Amino acid sequence: MMFNRIFLIVMDSLGIGNALDAEKFNDFGTNTFKHISEKFENGLNIPNLNSLGIADLDEIRGTNIVKHPNSFSVKLNESSNGKDTMTGHWEMMGILTTKPFQTFTDTGFPKDLIDELEKETGHKLIGNYAASGTEILKTLGEECMKTNSLIIYTSSDSVLQLCGHEETMGLEELYRCCEIARKLTMRPEWFVGRVIARPFIGTNKDNFKRTSNRHDYTISPSGITAMDILKENHYQVNCVGKINDIFNGVGVTSTVHTNSNEDGMDKTMDLVKSKDFDKGFCFVNLVEFDSEYGHRRNPIGYGEAIMAFDKRLGELISNLREDDLLTITADHGNDPTYKGTDHTREKVPLLIYSKSINDGKHLDDRNSFADIGETVLKNFGLNKDKTMIGEEIKEILK
Repeated sequence: MMFNRIFLIVMDSLGIGNALDAEKFNDFGTNTFKHISEKFENGLNIPNLNSLGIADLDEIRGTNIVKHPNSFSVKLNESSNGKDTMTGHWEMMGILTTKPFQTFTDTGFPKDLIDELEKETGHKLIGNYAASGTEILKTLGEECMKTNSLIIYTSSDSVLQLCGHEETMGLEELYRCCEIARKLTMRPEWFVGRVIARPFIGTNKDNFKRTSNRHDYTISPSGITAMDILKENHYQVNCVGKINDIFNGVGVTSTVHTNSNEDGMDKTMDLVKSKDFDKGFCFVNLVEFDSEYGHRRNPIGYGEAIMAFDKRLGELISNLREDDLLTITADHGNDPTYKGTDHTREKVPLLIYSKSINDGKHLDDRNSFADIGETVLKNFGLNKDKTMIGEEIKEILK
């Protein structure tokens, strides 16, 4: 069986319980999906995810085990050494990361980097700690405006973020400063995976808000990916959301940015319905699960976002073609009931649906996210590079 179009939707951070090595990451006992469901008296109202077999994977309150002949359900362990965005997405496409990306979550950035950034940009830097992007604006936004300074902050990812007021500083000046930061943070001692420009508008702490003019300065993947091979063989690789940024545009044939999960689903639906997308791969990231609810330890908001996604999922499924394959997964965990604000080392769900599948069932756990990319390649009759990892999920393509 060959599918002409494969859609991969990443519900960013929606892990589903202890990875095999969760204890090594001090994350034993975490379970993003299950613990969110337990915060709702009647559980989560997710009939579409339920119909695809999510209840096979754990005791998700509000779901029940059902027969699902049109879908397979399975949990994936992560092989790479890390639990961040880039590591998870890169592994899906065949890259094994053995050295985790450096983070500055607990310490902030070192003084010598701050000094160098202030010297090169000509702006004072304020903040320098791990924070929510909206909360730090309430704390430091007014000072940033008055002094024409830059807010610098990080998160649990390997990221340096710079905020500047879009009107008083200007977008081009903020972008210039981020380009300097990207150059400096290529040094091994200061290396981060992404530098992000975070412009904002407003007049005071009560009405500051981030704008859609965010810009990411990333690095290219450390090796060849399934996306590269698809593109080289003239298949479309359409990306929705921050996928293009995560891969620094490498292996991408088209991309659209999004400003919310709903916007991401709108733009995915556009591709599902598109007459110009006949054969290839569509890679989607829905980031709000992670950025708005996981890191902010908001299980109720997270659960409501899952239920909102489930409604859109029903619409998407009804518009799929007979020769489409839909896959739904996550890139790591971010248990909002757990200590701190960091990602959590968890297995991730993988739900695989097609109208043309008629023998769907629950499959045994697998050892790598890379099995997704390898299955995509095998579907199109392509072979992975010798540097890549991943094993085909043979039940899908038999």
